[in-house]
Amino acid sequence: MAKALWNGAILAESSRTVVVEGNQYFPPDSVRAEYFRSSDTHTICPWKGTASYHDVEVNGERNADAAWYYPDPKPAASQIKDYVAFWKGVRVEL
Repeated sequence: MAKALWNGAILAESSRTVVVEGNQYFPPDSVRAEYFRSSDTHTICPWKGTASYHDVEVNGERNADAAWYYPDPKPAASQIKDYVAFWKGVRVEL
């Protein structure tokens, strides 16, 4: 079971993560939406497509763009459509 943790909160928890380029991608139904805020940030990966980001907010503290996902990935990355990955101090435990 993988868990994503930040600032004392479990952001996501699942035994169905997908590993891509060393990152654990959590299925959308395993993410606790109450900790996520929309971000206007987008980046482009040549083989996965355009990533969208969320800020993570826990106990009044915000971690900008700490979570990302691919709402419309390229075919090579279709298995991670809407799955969420983390960085910027979010700890993922296996």
